Amino acid sequence: MFKFLKGVVAGSGTGLKDLPYNLGEPYGSAWGSWIHYRGTSKDDGSLVSIFSLSGSNAQDGHLAAGRNGVKRLRTVRHPNILSFLHSTEAETFDGSSTKHTIYIVTEPVMPLSEKIKELGLEGTQRDEYYAMGLRQIAKAVSFLNNDCKLVHGNVCVASVVVTPTLDWKLHAFDVLSEFDGNNEASTVPVLQFEWLVGSQYKPMELVKSDWVAVRKSPPWAIDSWGLGCLIYEIFSATKLAKTEELRNTTSIPKSLLPDYQRLLSSMPSRRLNTSKLIDNSEYFQNKLVETIQFMEVLNLKDSVEKDTFFRKLPTLADQLPRQIVLKKLLPLLASSLEFGSAAAPALTALLKMGSWFSSEEFAVKVLPTVVKLFASNDRAIRVGLLQHIDQYGESLSSQIVDEQVYPHVATGFSDTSAFLRELTLKSMLVLAPKLSQRTISGSLLKYLSKLQVDEEPAIRTNTTILLGNIAGHLNDGTRKRVLINAFTVRALRDTFSPARGAGVMALTATSSYYDITEIATRILPNVVILTIDPDGDVRSKAFQAVDQFLQIVKQYNDKLNSGDNSGASTIGMSSVPGNASLLGWAMSSLTLKGKASEQAPVASATTNTPLTSASSNASSVVVVDTPNTMPVDVNFSDAADQPVPSSPTSTDGWGELENGIHEDHDSDKDGWDDVEPLEEHKPPPALANIQAAQKRPVTQPKAHGKSLTVSLSWFCQ
Repeated sequence: MFKFLKGVVAGSGTGLKDLPYNLGEPYGSAWGSWIHYRGTSKDDGSLVSIFSLSGSNAQDGHLAAGRNGVKRLRTVRHPNILSFLHSTEAETFDGSSTKHTIYIVTEPVMPLSEKIKELGLEGTQRDEYYAMGLRQIAKAVSFLNNDCKLVHGNVCVASVVVTPTLDWKLHAFDVLSEFDGNNEASTVPVLQFEWLVGSQYKPMELVKSDWVAVRKSPPWAIDSWGLGCLIYEIFSATKLAKTEELRNTTSIPKSLLPDYQRLLSSMPSRRLNTSKLIDNSEYFQNKLVETIQFMEVLNLKDSVEKDTFFRKLPTLADQLPRQIVLKKLLPLLASSLEFGSAAAPALTALLKMGSWFSSEEFAVKVLPTVVKLFASNDRAIRVGLLQHIDQYGESLSSQIVDEQVYPHVATGFSDTSAFLRELTLKSMLVLAPKLSQRTISGSLLKYLSKLQVDEEPAIRTNTTILLGNIAGHLNDGTRKRVLINAFTVRALRDTFSPARGAGVMALTATSSYYDITEIATRILPNVVILTIDPDGDVRSKAFQAVDQFLQIVKQYNDKLNSGDNSGASTIGMSSVPGNASLLGWAMSSLTLKGKASEQAPVASATTNTPLTSASSNASSVVVVDTPNTMPVDVNFSDAADQPVPSSPTSTDGWGELENGIHEDHDSDKDGWDDVEPLEEHKPPPALANIQAAQKRPVTQPKAHGKSLTVSLSWFCQ
């Protein structure tokens, strides 16, 4: 518990030695004689509010009431009552006179009257926000009156402040006293400092100082009247000048009017208890109040209620006041996700709300929650993070990705769910450019080596496409060891035709990384074989690749004949016309989607038409059709008759892959060691193992919800 300190300061306005906070600029209004300052902590710079009250001597009545307010605020705790942090009382010497000042430090807040002007809400949105705030103040008043048997004594606009999350909180406890209803005949004042309250805010029994009538009244009688005054002031947008103005109800909403009139009943015993106002008022039954209320009691809801609520929340958020959604609802949502009380669909709502922030605000208010969620064991949360990674991936720093995000994402490479393995694979298009070379070589490539012989043909195909896309982020030595082996020995020999087509196009898209010897001795011999492939689309791509790689060889020959040997051995596809479109395909074909089964139809793998253009976003694919293209959906069940390789075995010619991926492998043993399969007429045992595995029948995966669809937009048109 904080101590009530007293400090002495030399010099007027020089600050307080015992107050570990800095005073800032004052607000334009505050309750009573208090001055409300902005402030910051001297320790960490966090924002606070500082209230000061001064008097000419220590026995000043205002100071006595202020000390009562400090004591009450420090001991009364409630979510809708201003949070106390610190207090001190100081003496300031100004020439021959001494000034006594009380300081109270609280959570950062703003006067309600100023916040209302700042928000500028109108119509339904204004009424919804007022309903939320009035309900919060009513809960605070009900807590004081019904639970604590205390009387606040001066509920009005000036005694309400607003937090950065737009919550309304009650303060100004100077008049607050215990309600003594046992001794009804006593004439001793119930409210010792009631003289601080303006007469316009007092009910008739208080105006007359009829303490007998006050004691015979219910504990809520005085504060119910004050709540009526608060309602009048916020809806009329004027400060109450005299009691008679309360009869003017033109600005009061019709749904609130009956309750307003009962709060201001002339008979104290008939005034509405604030607890009943909270439970029964029609005015509080609106979308914003119900949404906030649901979030506040989220732990009490069952899984069905949570799932239904969060699926509707993205649509509902569009209908609520934008500022309240961002400052109040989004922090509640982020907190519930972090602590595991929210269902996975809440992530969609969080990212939608976060999209309304600027990039700087998103990085501060949303991204930390997203990063923490990667450590979640909830598979549904992991799926949601991967499905929406295009919405926040660019905001992640390289250090965060390498140290905090990737280690958790990488577990999806070995997941038993094919759908999650594919989502993990696709997420690397966003994450791989932010990974260090150590992580790429020591971890990522090991997983990709395993996925290129995955039991699912779509995953094998998309792994090839991913390698083509991230080739630019590999160092020279890794590219030499990985690319040709991955594209020729594995992709071009896959029995799934789109995988072979992807291998051909990945080779052409990465042609600038191969020297002339590799093109002539390793690439062309493997690609030429595919010119007689059973699949027409593969043959078409193979002929294009052969023509273009031969053009590179011809350019090399021309340079040799002209006597120019400089750079001839490293001539690449960058000098060949049409290469830009192939590289563009490689970069646009690997596109993040939602569930694979919900993807739009894409071009058939049997088309002979060259790729023209493809563009996509997180939820749809737009393909420019040509006369020879035919829309078709291909899912994993469609590929059931295709032979596929089994899991990799030890010493398969690509490095150490025994029993899957081992984290203790050396960084240079990533599963992509050099292999020259065409140097022998008979394939080596390692290659024979892969070829034998590729002839085994496909095992049907257990679908999660819908069937897992091959993302053909990754590898074919």
